[in-house]
Amino acid sequence: MGVKGFVEGGIASIVAGCSTHPLDLIKVRMQLQGENHAPPVQSLRPPAIAFQTTTTATTTSTVHSPPLPRPPRVGPVTVGVRIFQQEGVAALFSGVSATVLRQTLYSTTRMGLYEILKEKWTDPETRNIPLVRKIAAGLIAGGIGAAVGNPADVAMVRMQADGRLPQAQRRNYKSVVDAISRMAKQEGVTSLWRGSSLTVNRAMLVTASQLASYDQIKETILKKGVMRDGLGTHVTASFAAGFVAAVASNPVDVIKTRVMNMKVEPGAAPPYSGALDCAMKTVRAEGPMALYKGFIPTISRQGPFTVVLFVTLEQVRKLLKDF
Repeated sequence: MGVKGFVEGGIASIVAGCSTHPLDLIKVRMQLQGENHAPPVQSLRPPAIAFQTTTTATTTSTVHSPPLPRPPRVGPVTVGVRIFQQEGVAALFSGVSATVLRQTLYSTTRMGLYEILKEKWTDPETRNIPLVRKIAAGLIAGGIGAAVGNPADVAMVRMQADGRLPQAQRRNYKSVVDAISRMAKQEGVTSLWRGSSLTVNRAMLVTASQLASYDQIKETILKKGVMRDGLGTHVTASFAAGFVAAVASNPVDVIKTRVMNMKVEPGAAPPYSGALDCAMKTVRAEGPMALYKGFIPTISRQGPFTVVLFVTLEQVRKLLKDF
């Protein structure tokens, strides 16, 4: 198993990541909708007092500015069409180099470790492994993989979100290497692991729900005799696994996207002090369902991604079975 599991998982993950990248980009854009429209509260001096010259001390008062109207929320099709019309078809693949690097680091690690742990914890006599152990293997593998791949994840989110910013505020990264090097120089090396706790939590949820549920659903289908081991079984099990992963991870994914994408000006306080602060501000400003922003493109991406991932994985295993 060893190296072979990493190679198989890496190839399948890169193919799946690249083929579903436009859907992932649309998901990121939808998760950032409404982010900058929290109603500001400022302490201002009224104009009459500001220009009044008296011998008495001038006092200040708190003025609550009226809430800005929220922009209408649009669906994934509208977001995709707008990207195509305003930025061109190439924009749908913004950050694809970061996706390749992310899948190479993150998914290769998690897929390989999951197979190693699953093989180690499988009963040698019955060749069965309880669902709890599959979930545990997914949690461990996902957490380690996310820690390894976080720099590429930050770069990918920023490159995907860049097109929604005004021209003057865009980062205009040329590639994932340019993005990572500029972040390290301008914001410090630690910026490459911004939102890493969220990335790790999300990856643990995704890997545990995706890989464990795929194995469990596939085993159940074969055991019940619903279908034979083939393409139909792989597609059914993988799409169901993708749905489970999307439901479990979407709230964490929204917060992760916003924390990673936030722009920190020198000398200014960051928009969010951390994951909890981001979650609270998001819920207060946009409501609790904001945590499920981008769910339709998430499931639209997670389903095909998981299908392509496992179908490709099964084929790669067949090709490499003699190695």
